[in-house]
This record gives sequence, C-alpha cells and structure tokens, in this order.
Amino acid sequence: MNGRDHHLLVHGGAFAALGDEGEAVVAGRGAVPKGLFVRDARHLSRWQLALDGAAPDVLVPASGEETLRCVLAPRSGPGEPPAYTVFREQALSDGCLVDRLRVVRNTPAAAPLRIALTVDADFADLFELRSDHRTYVKAALQRSRELLDDGVEFGYRRGGWLARTRITATPAPEAVEETGTGARRLVWTLDPDAAGEAVLTVRVRALPGDAPAPRTPPATVADAVARRARSVEEYRAGVRLPASEPALAAAADRGLTELALLQVEAAGPEGEALLVPGAGVPWYAALFGRDALLASLFVLPYRAAPAAATLLALAATQAPDDPDAADPAARPGRIVHEVRHGELAHFGQVPYGRYYGSVDATPLFLVLLGAYTEQTGQAALARRLEPHARAAVGWMLDHGGLATSGYLLHRADEGGHAHHHWKDSPGALCRADGSRPVGAVTSAGAQGYAYDALRRVAQLARTVWADVPYADLCDQAAADLRDRFQRDFWLEPQGFPALALDADGRPLDALASDAGHLLWSGLLDKEYGEVVGRRLLEPDFFSGWGVRTLAAGQPAYHPLGYHRGAVWPHDNALAALGLARYGLHDEARRVAAAFAEAAALTGGGLPSVAAGYDRADSPAPVPHPYASVRESRVAATPLALLTAVGGV
Repeated sequence: MNGRDHHLLVHGGAFAALGDEGEAVVAGRGAVPKGLFVRDARHLSRWQLALDGAAPDVLVPASGEETLRCVLAPRSGPGEPPAYTVFREQALSDGCLVDRLRVVRNTPAAAPLRIALTVDADFADLFELRSDHRTYVKAALQRSRELLDDGVEFGYRRGGWLARTRITATPAPEAVEETGTGARRLVWTLDPDAAGEAVLTVRVRALPGDAPAPRTPPATVADAVARRARSVEEYRAGVRLPASEPALAAAADRGLTELALLQVEAAGPEGEALLVPGAGVPWYAALFGRDALLASLFVLPYRAAPAAATLLALAATQAPDDPDAADPAARPGRIVHEVRHGELAHFGQVPYGRYYGSVDATPLFLVLLGAYTEQTGQAALARRLEPHARAAVGWMLDHGGLATSGYLLHRADEGGHAHHHWKDSPGALCRADGSRPVGAVTSAGAQGYAYDALRRVAQLARTVWADVPYADLCDQAAADLRDRFQRDFWLEPQGFPALALDADGRPLDALASDAGHLLWSGLLDKEYGEVVGRRLLEPDFFSGWGVRTLAAGQPAYHPLGYHRGAVWPHDNALAALGLARYGLHDEARRVAAAFAEAAALTGGGLPSVAAGYDRADSPAPVPHPYASVRESRVAATPLALLTAVGGV
C-alpha cells in the first residue's frame, strides 16, 4: 500500500499505524490497518480521542518518524477560539505505544477540559485484514476486559494461543466506561495548573502469549524515543560510509536506520536470542528467508552481524528429516520462506507458521554463508553450520531437482504459488506475448543462485571442512549446471537469456530483469555476460529510474505490472552488483546514480516498487499503488549500490 492515509511508527518487530490526529479505527479489508501490531496480531484496534464530548479539530496533522506529533483543539465556532490546545506526541518501543497529551489553557476562565479515550483490542490476525476474501472460523475463543487501578487490560484466548493488551495512564482515569460494543472509554477531567498546562500520558503495552519475556515498558515518550535511538546507534556502530559517493551515502545512512527498526526477534539453533531483518511493514513484519538473506548480503560489507544472525535463525528453522511433516514442501534441508506467530498460523488455518514454498531461499542461504566466511575471514560459523549447509545442498540436488532434472525446480504445493521465486505474482513468469506456462517452471534466476551456492560450498569444503571430494562434487555440479543453462536458456535471436523454461523445457522468451541476477551469480560466460549487461541499459529496459522487470515494447509489458514492467530496488541492486562483477562499471554507475537521484527526490527513502514509466514522463519515480510501505531489502539497496560502484 502507498502509505498516504496513515503514519507508521516502527520498532523491534512492532508497528503502529495511526491517522492524522493520532487515532486508530477499524478500516476495511485491504487497506493498511490502523492500530498497534505485534507478532501478526492487532493489539490495539481502536484509539479515538474526544475533547469535551466531540472529536477534536486537527490544527496540525500528525507527522514525524521518531515521534508522531500533531496539534488538536476542542471544537469551537468560527468566532469562538478554542479554550484549549492539545499538543500530542506518540512514540513506540519494545511493543509499547506511548501517547502524551499536553493540554494548554488558552484563556484563564476556561472550564476544566473533559478528555475521553475510547479503546479496544480485537487481536485480529493480519491475514484476516488482508483482502483475500476468506472467512476464518474461530471456535471456543474467550475475550476478557479487566479493570485496573490505572486503566484496563484486554485479553484473548483460543486454546493454547493467547494475547493481552494492557492500557495504563498517568494520571489514572477517573472512570472506565462501557460502550456497549466491547470497547472501553477512559475518562479524565483535566484542570491545568497555575501555569496553564496539564499532561496526560497513556501507555499501550502488547503482551503476546508466545513472545520472549517483555522488557520493562517505556514510561514516557522521551523514554521510548531514547530506546529507539539506542537500537539505531547499536546497529550503526562501526559502520563507515564513503565520502566519495555523497548521494548514495545519504540514502544508505537512512537505510541503516530503517534496517535497525525493522529487525525482528528470532532464535538460533541453541535457542539463543537473535535480531534478524524483518521483511517489512505493514504486512511482513516477520522473518522471511529470501528477504532476510538479501538484506544481510547487501549489508555484509559494512556490517557482518545481521548475516550471522540470519544464518543462525534460518538454520534453526531448516526443515528436518521428518517423513510425517504436515507441510509437503518441508523437505529435509530446505530453508524456510516465512515464519509467522499469529493465531491463524498457530492453528494451521494459514500455512505460514513455517512455510517452505520458495525455490530460492535455500541456495541464497548457502551464498550468504560463503560470502560471510569470505568477508569476515572467520570460519567458526561455517564449521558450526556445516551440517545445515550439507543438508541444504542435499535438498537442491534431491528434492530441488538438480540431480534429476538438471535444474532447480519449483513444484507448486496445493494452494501455493504456481512459481515461488521473487517474482511470485500469477503472471510474472510468462512469454513475450504474455501467455503463461502450465506446470512446473524452471526460473532463470534460481539457477544462478544454485550455481553460486554450489561454488561457495565447494570453497567452504576445501578451506574449512577439509573435504576435497565433496568440494569436487559441488564444483562439478556447478560446472554442469552452467553448461546446461547456456545451452537451454540462451535465446540466440535476442542475444539474451530466457526468463524461464516451461514444463516441457521450452524457453519463455520474455526479456526480463532476472538476467541481472545471473550476472550477480556469475552464471554466464564473460562474453554472454557483457552482452546481457549492456542490454539491460538499453531504453526499453532502463527507464531512467532503474531497470524494468520486463523490457518495454513486449506485449506482456505494463508500466504498472507488478513483475511485468515495474522497477524494484533490490532487483536493480543485484543487477548493479552483477554489472560490476563483469567489469561494466559505467553501467553499474548509471543504475546507482538513478536510485541516488530517486532517493533524493523522495526524502531519502526508496519506494519498494516504482512504476516503469520513462523518466521523460515523470520528474520523479511513480510509486506502485500496491507497494509495501517499508522493506528491509529496499532499505539495504543503497548499501549494495555503494558496493557496486566501489564505495566500500
């Protein structure tokens, strides 16, 4: 979603989406939901302020990132200035939203101000709030509302899944009223002191039942802001950005802050507490294998800790050798695509508690392990994760299809995606005329990841595991894959690789940006790679704001096509790194410069997806209407672009 109707506060796997007056009300399905969300559940669904019995006038709408600030007043007539002004500040940290109202009296004769805050927590699962047109049956659930000395606590239990939301205030409310809807109304009568001011602070603390023990909640907005700042400082510690690329460095600087805030909690193989890149908000504040791996790869030259944490978290969730696994995609050694903690995942009503459907997370896990070992020069993690790495290679060769079909395949599980690499929308893998294949699809990009993974594992086997025969096996598998690929995927008339092969081995002849991923992985011979790299910068591919997912001029192309013409930052980051790998440094600089200029025009951040319109048609990138608001792989893109242009 484009984020125009709400404001986001994000920290530590939690996010709050609030309106212009700092409010939250239930929205329709598909819209960005308002409220406080932690571990896939809405812990605050209603947060509505009334001043003297009416909704306030908004003098200054909410704005800000660390602190959301707005200015409100009781309603009054045109010739009757309001007796009070309310300066509102809201901040989020450690799963706690803090709301501070500073009430300023504008006239000495003003009567005390009556403040009412209507609150509710419906604990809706994020999947219920998306526009998937499904209804989820919930049996034997219990809701509770407990009056506290200084507020109210909402509770929700369904079998073994439970969650609570505790709302407390200083000063304590004079009354907590029932509304007839399950919501509660907290009421105060504030009479400012001799200086004409009074302060009310309300805290909303999310308490998921399956979460690690919560930290002491922040007592004030200032405390919440300070905690947020410490998270950012700790994440950025030791990172040095080059002065030679000021525009990209500015975008990377903002990206580091985003990455710090988008971290989510995870556990390692021994249960150790970790912080890993969450995929993004609002819909993906969770561990996603592909997204965490790419973000960690992009950050790796500047900060190695996210890569180590991601590898450990994914090793801990790697599919075991369990013939009775409920998920048919959970074949031994496969790396998880998505981990969810919500009610629907807990009861298996959505398959995402641990979902293994993607084709690319497993090879990318091996790529990151090899890159981490090479970058840091430290072998301890590669030794510790040797069994996990060998299991991942085993999955690629066996269930992944490399040893049997010669390629890494995606076989759609029941109810899953027809193809599940990063371009996973229904029509993403297509022919140039737009027609779709039927059956199993062999995507080009995944073969590049598999090739790179095998080469990196071979290096680990030689230098860390002291297993030369295994290294030779992996090297031979990589070489064979490279030979097959250039024979089966290369479109001779177009001088470009096919987007994919269909179930009969016929190439899908759409010209697509996945070729940039092949450059990044090194799968193409140098001669082919140079041809492909230069082709990606031709006008039909390069919009001026980046490389389109599908070259313009093909019947399948659409400038607003999610994977058929739009421009994705992480896609371009991989392409830029690939261009640099093949010595096409001028081309890599063109891609990087386009994103640096785009970031400068949009306040330092990048849209997760931009439309494919030509730069001549728009003075700034046009955000895609269904782009996510904030994503870790997008935040990490400027760091990858810095690497691509030699800035590290």
